[in-house]
Amino acid sequence: MDKVEGNESGKRCSECNSEHLIRDYERGELICNDCGMVVEDAFIDQGPEWRAFDTDQDDKRARTGSPMTFLSHDKGLATEISWANKDYYGKRIPHKNRAQIYRVRKWHQRIRVSNAAERNLSLALQMMNDYGAKMGIPKDIKETAALTYRKAVEKNLIRGRSIESIVCASIYAACRMVNLPRTLDEISKASEVNKKKVGKAYRHLSKELSLNLQPTTPFSYIAQFCSKLELDKQAIMQAEEIVRKSNDMGISSGKGPTGIAAASIYIASVLVGKPRTQKEIARVSGVTEVTIRNRYKEISKVLNIPGLD
Repeated sequence: MDKVEGNESGKRCSECNSEHLIRDYERGELICNDCGMVVEDAFIDQGPEWRAFDTDQDDKRARTGSPMTFLSHDKGLATEISWANKDYYGKRIPHKNRAQIYRVRKWHQRIRVSNAAERNLSLALQMMNDYGAKMGIPKDIKETAALTYRKAVEKNLIRGRSIESIVCASIYAACRMVNLPRTLDEISKASEVNKKKVGKAYRHLSKELSLNLQPTTPFSYIAQFCSKLELDKQAIMQAEEIVRKSNDMGISSGKGPTGIAAASIYIASVLVGKPRTQKEIARVSGVTEVTIRNRYKEISKVLNIPGLD
């Protein structure tokens, strides 16, 4: 018997008022798990009527396409012609027909973009995919960035600014929305766009779209920097504890979060017996060695941490 337990949109049992309901797909009933009352019967099974035992069977039997995505200018709703020289049944297309298929693909790509606005959107989203791939950004963050960019286009915020800078600003904003921020230096390096232009474009988007994002904290960067430095969880916990104490003592007030995070990691790496040089930490954090040294001296003095030089 195929049973799945779960609350059905806040429904309750009319007999005992329990929320523990079970969906029995074999009988088409919604049953209370506590008293056995049949709350609903003859409901529709939303799943497929076929079974698949591997990926190939699932692809062949499914009658729906890929899910909608904001990373495509047409949201992925248009038909796509595969670049693999195979037909629907998996057989190779004869050589005499390949030139014809190539022309069909080429014209299909052209007619998907019907005007200048769609062409610019398609170009921007392609850039977003490329920059995101270089920085290792997950797809859900890229989707958020694409949605932010689309809102900017709808409000005509692109006029007078380069597409690259708005794309980078959208990625930067999306990373901050999900509390996995990337530094402007990192985005600038991946996109080859000037950091000041990215920052200016981000401030413009934040103001016009009312993003109201909270300032980043050193905690947001510690795990990311430690991963690049190949430091384990012990170092991460030690660095977070140093940041926490620094916040309590007011040391981090008015200081850049990346500088505080970098200095805390430098101290933590030595305390756990896996020291990293200031040069190594500066390379992954995007701050200068001088900044790390200044923040380190401030933190070690107030927290009474012995000299590490």
